Amino acid sequence: MRRTYRVIMAAVPVLLVAADVVHWRIASERLRGGLQDWIEARRAEGWDIEAGPIALGGWPRAATVTVADLHVRHSGNDIPGVVDWLSPGTTLSVSLYLPTELNLSFSGPQHVRIGAAPDTVITGEAMTAVVQLGPDAPQAFDLHANGVRVQPATDPWHVAIGRLDAHAGVSAGNGNGSDADQTRQSVAFAVSTEAITLPAGFKWPLGPNISSLSAEGTLNGPFPPIGDVTTRAQAWRDGGGSVEIAHLAMGWGPLGLTSSATLALDDQLQPMGSGSGRLVGYAETLDRLAAGGILTKSAATAAKAVLSLMAGTGDGDVPSEVDVPLTLQYRTLSMRQVPLARLPELDWPAR
Repeated sequence: MRRTYRVIMAAVPVLLVAADVVHWRIASERLRGGLQDWIEARRAEGWDIEAGPIALGGWPRAATVTVADLHVRHSGNDIPGVVDWLSPGTTLSVSLYLPTELNLSFSGPQHVRIGAAPDTVITGEAMTAVVQLGPDAPQAFDLHANGVRVQPATDPWHVAIGRLDAHAGVSAGNGNGSDADQTRQSVAFAVSTEAITLPAGFKWPLGPNISSLSAEGTLNGPFPPIGDVTTRAQAWRDGGGSVEIAHLAMGWGPLGLTSSATLALDDQLQPMGSGSGRLVGYAETLDRLAAGGILTKSAATAAKAVLSLMAGTGDGDVPSEVDVPLTLQYRTLSMRQVPLARLPELDWPAR
């Protein structure tokens, strides 16, 4: 009896380990099959995808699939246009105990080229993305990265970001049955960054470091299913498309900014909109912008005069602070009809 008991006690751990290995193997093969299905589906949509050797791993806690030299390319006028992404190492991972999230991590320098932009190299201490799994899972995407460095492959300058967190979630249309309703969606987004170092060699009136920059809001459709970028932008505008920025915050040199706004596209496909903002340290900020040639001295003087009238009196040791209405029309950013800056033209690709 004791012998039988000992045999059972010795066999139980072995059986548990064997079951876990079988579970891991099944999950790993499903993950590899899902990756291959995704590659074939993208190829059917006109994408050119190449992948190096695929390795399984992650036992005993997760099922992982690591792809070497994943190269994803798309060209043409259709959305998303020209895209070229090369990743030396991409790992897909699903926990064996919580198989509701797909984690993606990227190793090595990521080469990204979008549109006519040059090849850009992105590196980071940790770059991971999370996608929800399951038929009822929300269409959501999360990105987390630390120690990010973004640099054109052929230029010496770079941008560094200490921490980056981003989220995007898609909500479907109202489903009334019409084509417009079926393509109308909203995309909620949130981006938070810290410790941004701007490229050296450029003169930044507010300094080379942005302490923090964050934004959250909603991009509202309709989003036409076919057509080139310019055609879709026109359809989005004509269908009442808008960007609602619920909260934007930035700390850059003497400037502290919090604001909200609603933006759209005008008849020339240029951004337009209105909003409001709270400015801290506006006097020194305007002086620096004028000294750096971003604003004319007359515009800075007029803006300070208006802001001084709008601002309440406070302690002299407290940075100047005021709430202001802002408008963007015909590429001109204005405050109470006082022009502040002329924005560059948004150049849409020819159809």
